[in-house]
Amino acid sequence: MKDTERQPRRRSEQHRLQRMRHQGGAIRPPLPAAGAPKPKVEASIDCGWGRLIFAQTFETAESLAKVLRAEAIDRRDIALYVRDPHVTLAAAPQELFLDPSHTYRLDLATYRATHRRRAPYFVRRLTNLVDAEAVNIIYAMRGMVPVSADFFWSRRDARAITVLVAEDSETGEILGSVMGVDHTRAFNDSEAGSSLWCLAVSPQARHGGIGAALVHRLAEHFKARGAAYMDLSVLHDNTEAIALYEKLGFRRVPVYAIKRRNPINERLFAGPATDADLNVYSRIIVDEARRRGIAVEVTDAECGLFRLSYGGRSIHCRESLSEFTSAVAMSICDDKRLARRIVEAAGVHVPAQMSNGTPAQRAQFLAQYGKVVVKPARGEQGTGVAVGLSNTIEVENAVAAARAVSGDVLLEQHFDGDDLRLVVIDYKVVAAAIRRPARVVGDGIATVRRLIEIQSRRRASSTHGESRIPLDAETERCVREAGFTLDDVLPDGTDIVVRKTANLHTGGTIHDVTGETHPELIETAIKIARAIEIPVTGIDLLVKSPRQPDYVFIEANERPGLANHEPHPTAERFVDLLFPQSIPQLVRTAQRRLGK
Repeated sequence: MKDTERQPRRRSEQHRLQRMRHQGGAIRPPLPAAGAPKPKVEASIDCGWGRLIFAQTFETAESLAKVLRAEAIDRRDIALYVRDPHVTLAAAPQELFLDPSHTYRLDLATYRATHRRRAPYFVRRLTNLVDAEAVNIIYAMRGMVPVSADFFWSRRDARAITVLVAEDSETGEILGSVMGVDHTRAFNDSEAGSSLWCLAVSPQARHGGIGAALVHRLAEHFKARGAAYMDLSVLHDNTEAIALYEKLGFRRVPVYAIKRRNPINERLFAGPATDADLNVYSRIIVDEARRRGIAVEVTDAECGLFRLSYGGRSIHCRESLSEFTSAVAMSICDDKRLARRIVEAAGVHVPAQMSNGTPAQRAQFLAQYGKVVVKPARGEQGTGVAVGLSNTIEVENAVAAARAVSGDVLLEQHFDGDDLRLVVIDYKVVAAAIRRPARVVGDGIATVRRLIEIQSRRRASSTHGESRIPLDAETERCVREAGFTLDDVLPDGTDIVVRKTANLHTGGTIHDVTGETHPELIETAIKIARAIEIPVTGIDLLVKSPRQPDYVFIEANERPGLANHEPHPTAERFVDLLFPQSIPQLVRTAQRRLGK
């Protein structure tokens, strides 16, 4: 056959390869251009959470399986671009599994950065250890594998790994992060690829669009470097993330990933757990118990009831409420008037208070203190609580709302300050956090009502449905106090508080202050727990600052949400209390040495 006859077929083959690449076809990478360095063989890169293993650089399935089986403890390796996953799985069927994730690709050749309006945050590279520690806190909140802060710091100038963070322009708080891997710099990739990993936004963030901004910035970074595409791997049932990526222009490609079985990814290969309906507050305890070999029996998933058994001891729990908490202690916490009297007798500072009374008496109490708090004498999760009331109409409306929760209603002297929650387990403070009320930031387009709905949906998503902002009379009152109605368009950049209570269940956010809480506040929380004689409790204080000793007691909670304080070891300390013999021997020896 003449050369001229072969030419159309050759062009046809080129068009076929280009079409397959455009459609995400699973094709072998092209040969490197003349003079280009050859791709490394059996290439991988340490990302801190584990290794990203480039499966296309392995000659045999056996060699790939061998590398995966060498995964380090507490790491999460992933082999991506596996050409023949069934063959690799057959090389170690008891240890490896096919990751139930989809791969999505953004074509950087056609990607165009979108014009974005000025945001109340900006995206930059990770630059210091404080950034690294903040990113790890977000990872913990999101249930992701932590990365040593030293790893982030030592690779801040790495050419193959790029870590970006989103920073609040006003507060300096780190709101989110994303990691990118440059495949060309990692292993001389002939396809000039790149990939996105560990996109995480803080569940406390009050601004929208942070995840999209991080993805856009990383795409621009790799496009400027000459990368052809940016890939990512996302769990098949993560519908919100998939919707975001598709909106940003990613398309799904038939690329497979394989992981090694380990405790971190057990749910991916073992199937849904029988206790999948447990809420986050029960699950964090159940997961810790199982890690220690403690038997778990879920008795009522909907209410968070489970039984733990170990070494002849069996304890029934409802989230962090166990049989160790007496009925007397529980009744004290339940009745806010009684709790106030008990802790006041122990020398704790309490606000002035009155119970029920007539409208005239309530008006006199308001006149005496200027602002008051109205709340049901019994209740939880901030239901029926109104804060910062300054006129009699508001007080009477709040009393009526509180009476729908409890027949007895309390009025308390209002103090300005932050709501500090201290978690006390076995009469030791394990975690401390400032709880801030729900707020929204205007964009000049959406109404206050719409902003609340968006923020509420975001809070619910990041807390497994535990946190929502109610659109009720109290929210309407707070918005009105800020000078707006629910149907007003909030000016761009305007920040308003839409609830005065800081409870998580009414949309509040939690900000860790464990390492900076004043010793006197720590001692006060322990004093209150001992006065009530309750081994596990959440103590709420109103403080000017967690770094100052001034406070006033709000209430004690007999069933604190331990999951709200990760990465602090709240669940570990709870299980230590219930089953001290389950504490690892090395830890018990160290505790004895320290006299604990």
